[in-house]
Amino acid sequence: MNYTYWILMLALLYFSIGALVVLFRRNTLIMLMGLELMLNSANFALITVGNVVGSLEGQVFALVILAIAAAEVALGLAIVINLYRLKGSANIDEFNSLKSD
Repeated sequence: MNYTYWILMLALLYFSIGALVVLFRRNTLIMLMGLELMLNSANFALITVGNVVGSLEGQVFALVILAIAAAEVALGLAIVINLYRLKGSANIDEFNSLKSD
């Protein structure tokens, strides 16, 4: 077995951990960190496959994913801060309505 197999297995492990965090945690900041972990694991896989194939497309897609992740963090944190100010909690179960109480 070569290093490609192990890197792809590591990316799969990271993606699985991120998916489990998003599915089972109720704190919105922790869920955002799980999404970031999933995006970074996709970057691992894209760069590894691009390296094996011998093209730069994997690295280009990884840069696009990094830009999307930066935008997702900026918007996600802004939404979480506003919802925390509105509801007083970062628990996702309390955000069932956007009406002010």
